[in-house]
Amino acid sequence: MQKKIKTLDDILADRKIFTQEQAERIEKNALETADKIWGGKRKGAGRKPKEPGKVLKFAKRLTEKEAQFIDYARAHNINYDDLMQG
Repeated sequence: MQKKIKTLDDILADRKIFTQEQAERIEKNALETADKIWGGKRKGAGRKPKEPGKVLKFAKRLTEKEAQFIDYARAHNINYDDLMQG
């Protein structure tokens, strides 16, 4: 015969062992301790939230000549696929 494994919720819900107040205090303390050990979300960690309606800026990391060529090609509607065929 196997012994049934009790979870933390089962133990805290058993009113023969703990009162409701004691169970709530134990659970709160356990969660606070777990947050200290595992960290959780830290201030300044992760990506910055996007502001609604704000358009992100694109950075071109090109030489001056490359940037001039791209601007020229866009202004004159040059098709890159046709250029690369030959």
